[in-house]
Amino acid sequence: MNEIRKLLPKEFPEGLKEMADPPKQLFIEGEWPAPDFIFLTVVGSRRFSNYGKEVCEELIASLAGYPVAIVSGLAVGIDTIAHKAALKAHLPTLAFPGSGLDRSVIHPSSNKRLADEIVAAGGALVAEYEPLMPAGIHTFPKRNRLMAALSKATLIIEAGEKSGTLITARLALDYNREVLAVPGSIFNPGSKGTNELIRLGATPITKPENILEALGFKTEVAEESKQASLFANLSENEQKMVELLQVEPLPRDELIMLSDLTAADANQTLAILEIKGLIKETMGEVRLS
Repeated sequence: MNEIRKLLPKEFPEGLKEMADPPKQLFIEGEWPAPDFIFLTVVGSRRFSNYGKEVCEELIASLAGYPVAIVSGLAVGIDTIAHKAALKAHLPTLAFPGSGLDRSVIHPSSNKRLADEIVAAGGALVAEYEPLMPAGIHTFPKRNRLMAALSKATLIIEAGEKSGTLITARLALDYNREVLAVPGSIFNPGSKGTNELIRLGATPITKPENILEALGFKTEVAEESKQASLFANLSENEQKMVELLQVEPLPRDELIMLSDLTAADANQTLAILEIKGLIKETMGEVRLS
């Protein structure tokens, strides 16, 4: 486990400095994302549907390669899915548990391993409570205000008519942040809250481009920005493959031979590059996308 350290007020991110009721103290385990990253809070129901899970995973996966950090509350349900989807997409993720950060009190205890994975992947756990403070009824609304204020937008995946998730949406509006909501079936009680948010003016999210626009990306150049970001964060082996393919497309066997990597390492590297959308294999040759 990394060291839990106390941040100085001057180290608080800008979103929290703008609050009328900023935290008096903040504890962090891990690291903030780079300054150019935009924060997106993703929250939803603890009792999610298969639709909610799939939507959350797909939308976050579509942000891979963009300078976006996913913020959520480490709770059971959509919060957990959001953190895990961010890890899978190699996006930094920040978790705000409703407790201190010591593993003896972290809430929920079932997500201790996920908390470790978030920090190990370069993300962070953040709380305004002392490290050994347990969660309580009053701690969750307080942490929700931090998530709402920190992010440029808050995305609500699923929420019932009286869901606590709607508190975060209202706080985001109070802080003049964008509220995004995924529409759902009018017959699903778990979508009553999100559908009502849309009726009241929240931005409906029906495709990834809606999120990108809300975060300030110009969609006509979004793909170019994504590619540039992906190419800028290559591993040594990935960079080697890309440099070979910048000269000309190559048959897979020849590319592996020229790379001086073992066949296993080379094939694994090529698979990752293909998942990232940076290469494709057609007509017996591997080429840059």
